Amino acid sequence: MTTSTEKKHPSHKAFAVESFTKDDKQKSSWTEIGAAWLHKDGKGFDIQIKLLPLSGRIVLREPK
Repeated sequence: MTTSTEKKHPSHKAFAVESFTKDDKQKSSWTEIGAAWLHKDGKGFDIQIKLLPLSGRIVLREPK
């Protein structure tokens, strides 16, 4: 049995983003960790995460 969020394409993808310094420049590493579906009323999301980062931040972005 699938839920309504599994039938639709996600409105956003979830990424774990970690910042680091390399060669005196600020860099970021982005790893896709899940997806999000916008609620019908547009005021929230259902979020499905495959894994949780131990550090950094979680960023939601619209898919390309």
